[in-house]
Amino acid sequence: MDLKKFNEIIDFAIAREKEAIEFYRDLQKEVKFDAQKDLLKGFEIMEQGHVDILENIRNTSFTNIKVPEVEDLKISNYVVEIEPTPEMTYQDIIVIAMKREEAAFNLYTAMSEKVGNDEIKKLFLKLASEEAKHKLHFENIYDKEILKDN
Repeated sequence: MDLKKFNEIIDFAIAREKEAIEFYRDLQKEVKFDAQKDLLKGFEIMEQGHVDILENIRNTSFTNIKVPEVEDLKISNYVVEIEPTPEMTYQDIIVIAMKREEAAFNLYTAMSEKVGNDEIKKLFLKLASEEAKHKLHFENIYDKEILKDN
């Protein structure tokens, strides 16, 4: 894979993460309670961390990229996507975050299946695994804090 193509893929991924940062920043303006704002601010900071991870991938040789396996609790498969509203609950916010990470995972996985170049495929699979880690984070929160109460 040439460096230009590699950087285009990283730029694409960074743009997606920056969209997520803006999404959570905008949601903070909509919600009513400080606890919800703090939660969403944490998500915004987490997405900025994703940008940093992507920048670090850019500074790594793409031949050294490792794609770890990530556990999938599959909770996001069974929850319904929710539209953000000012009346969102804690559960709603976790579901929104989980579904966004699931969508990003699905995007990178689909992109990996459409490329013929093994190095590009590996890069997309690495990005998908990063999103899978984030989804797992929210699924664990949902499992421990929401499902246990139901």
